Amino acid sequence: MTDDAEDAPSRRPRRLLGLTRDGRLLFGTRIVRLFAYGCLSVVLALYLASVGLRETQIGLLLTLTLLGDTLISLWITTSADRVGRRRMLVVGALLMVFAGVVFALTGDFVLLVVAATIGVVSPSGNEVGPFLPIEQAALSQTLHDERRTQVFAWYNLVGSFATASGALVGGTLVQGLQRAGVAELPSYRVVVVGYALMGLVLVGLFTRLSAAAEAPAAALPGNRRSLFGLHRSRGVVLRLAALFSLDAFAGGLVLQSLVAYWFHIRFGVEPAMLGGIFFGANILAGLSALSAARVAERIGLINTMVLTHLPSNVLLMLVPLMPDLPWAIGVLLLRFSISQMDVPTRQSYTMAVVDPDERSTAAGLTGIARTIGTSFAPLVAAPLLANPALLSVPFFLAGGLKIVYDVALYRSFRALSPPEEEHLAKTPPTAG
Repeated sequence: MTDDAEDAPSRRPRRLLGLTRDGRLLFGTRIVRLFAYGCLSVVLALYLASVGLRETQIGLLLTLTLLGDTLISLWITTSADRVGRRRMLVVGALLMVFAGVVFALTGDFVLLVVAATIGVVSPSGNEVGPFLPIEQAALSQTLHDERRTQVFAWYNLVGSFATASGALVGGTLVQGLQRAGVAELPSYRVVVVGYALMGLVLVGLFTRLSAAAEAPAAALPGNRRSLFGLHRSRGVVLRLAALFSLDAFAGGLVLQSLVAYWFHIRFGVEPAMLGGIFFGANILAGLSALSAARVAERIGLINTMVLTHLPSNVLLMLVPLMPDLPWAIGVLLLRFSISQMDVPTRQSYTMAVVDPDERSTAAGLTGIARTIGTSFAPLVAAPLLANPALLSVPFFLAGGLKIVYDVALYRSFRALSPPEEEHLAKTPPTAG
């Protein structure tokens, strides 16, 4: 952790982050990656439909995409501390390039399945693949416990801004090309090619990380104890992973690419407007993540996760009940304004309740559990979207399952507080 971060209280962002050069690089890689994910997510389902895939094939392909990301993440994140974090991050970026190139060059379903399974593609605009767990572990080892949630909040904020910008640029670019006379398929393909190029940028950035980003040498022997390097915290991590998987399955029913498709089918929304909608949504999501740190300081990480997530789930179920497009957009944006407050708190909580030499694996396994949960959801959602009578069911199903997750999380972990919350355990907050 840099000394100037402590000695410059007037420069608030620097003081809040206190990042080393490697930390700043990791913030940069997140921006590039989430920008690429945001660009692709707005047009991915439309692109796949343009190359001739049916809704059921699109759903299968998105599922295989996420399952493939899961297997890649399992291999990379559980090997990163032993083989090298930088090396494995570069491998992940190269797999992102591979997927983008194949998706751009062919519409053959079998080849797309191969690329989706082996490569790294985000159909949701959110993190997939091995990047996030490794970056979380590297950031955590440079921070005091009291600052971890705040740094993770900024980390999520810049990611949300990057996703929002990517969604806006992707949708606007496609719409501009189509108005200039470019056919739908080539206009979508431009975004896919750009996704591959962003993967190359990531390769260059990851190679600039220093040895300080690697796992501490003293922790390496412990990583080979028990399940994938888990020992004391194995039960906690497995319970968290199971709950996170349920939440992710629910979220997978309303992936950003599927919600964009829903707006297109339900209201005839064009790509440029879709980009604008999700630009606003992701900006609000990022701001909500930033405010989570302040709320967590007062009421604790678990309470923040649950009490902010419940109303966002109710709002999710209200979106398809709105009578027209403006109301539907308004409720969606209101939902996004609180929907991501559980993200930095969830990440920080996971890092807090495990031993330092378990953090890479804990972040990796809980992230993989989320990817597994998400990966099966498009198989359920896509056929529903193909049936006009069932078009809105994914919203109701997702909201209901997320409420179940919130209740189960609170019941299971309200008594397990992270070290920085000892004062809250002694003086619990009063209702209201």
